Amino acid sequence: MEKQIKNKPEINKTQGENKNSSSPKKLDAIDSDKNKLIVIIRISGMVKINRFIEDTLYRMRLRRKYACVVIKPTKDILGMLEKVRHYVAYGEINKETYEKLLKARGKKVDGKLKPFFRLHPPRGGIVSKRPYNLGGVLGPNKEINELVERML
Repeated sequence: MEKQIKNKPEINKTQGENKNSSSPKKLDAIDSDKNKLIVIIRISGMVKINRFIEDTLYRMRLRRKYACVVIKPTKDILGMLEKVRHYVAYGEINKETYEKLLKARGKKVDGKLKPFFRLHPPRGGIVSKRPYNLGGVLGPNKEINELVERML
């Protein structure tokens, strides 16, 4: 009696290697956004914040309420934003608003531009400390340029 051996289909070496890596579409979106800048503003204060969230905010140089940073989006930054989206407002900043921010709040320390900006509370107040999609300002905010101008 001969044993019949079923032919197993050969697996392409390239098929199963990249299961854990992110999709190429996301990486292409990040690469195409090299000229974009995002502005991140800390809205919530420092009381009763999880230690891991606080560490992430410190790494982003958002140590106080109404502190602001302008950075280029990378995969790491986007992951950190996802983690702290309930404490910050962020979005793409346009060139005019960025120039106003630099002129009003940019300071040099030891010959270099300070890596963060201290802003006033927004004139007219904050609508609500709820996510943007529920009528508040937190998380990804499409009206971030208006918010920055109200805080200068």
